Amino acid sequence: MSEPRRRRTREDYARGLPDHHDPTAGIGGARPARSALTLRMVLAAFGLVVCTALGFLWLATDLPAWPAVVLFVLAAVALVDLGVIARRKARGEPG
Repeated sequence: MSEPRRRRTREDYARGLPDHHDPTAGIGGARPARSALTLRMVLAAFGLVVCTALGFLWLATDLPAWPAVVLFVLAAVALVDLGVIARRKARGEPG
């Protein structure tokens, strides 16, 4: 059986995760890539606001309602993504 995994800390992410191999390490002094969680959070929040607003505006017209449903589904996906991002940031992942 395998051992139970311990929770990763901020230092674990700063040090690098196990089994990580960077093929560009040492070439031209390039820094390792970092997670873009903050950018992902901003884009998800933008998508949530825009899709929700456009969905309600679409429902105010006499057009068919199915595009508004699609927009609300996309807004729900953005909301779930914001939850995932918040969980990862609370765990201490960089970005």
